[in-house]
Amino acid sequence: MELNYKRATISDIELLTKTRIEVLVATDRINSSVDLDTLEEASKEYYKKALADDSHVAYLIFDGSTFIASGGVCFYEVMPTYGDCTGKRAYIMNMYTRPEYRRKGIAYKTLNLLVGAAYERGVSYISLEPTEISKHLYEKFGFRFIDDEMRLVEF
Repeated sequence: MELNYKRATISDIELLTKTRIEVLVATDRINSSVDLDTLEEASKEYYKKALADDSHVAYLIFDGSTFIASGGVCFYEVMPTYGDCTGKRAYIMNMYTRPEYRRKGIAYKTLNLLVGAAYERGVSYISLEPTEISKHLYEKFGFRFIDDEMRLVEF
């Protein structure tokens, strides 16, 4: 394997958008009533805005020139609280590795890059919604269930 972890830019918007739809379909996060064309267009608009204002970081992973995996993190703010004086939050999303590349450490390294991007911004509240097959990866990394989501609690 000749792996390349590429931080996505606006020039990657077509692949990012295609990948987003692929992830949603593969993880059964959408049902048959969803208009995929509308979802694809909305995803493209999200990426245009979020990559431009740096509120989203995404990685595309390639084996040579073949796309094999992805991951993203979006950044947002909530009102500060006594336990979180900055209010800075991060949400891990769009984590996906093609089946033939799973269990090779690719998702773990991608997650490490995304969490690193969050820490560089002073974010200490990082959450995600796992799929059944991804729970072990996130638990291994230090995420724990809190209500309906998982949060990184071990740094």
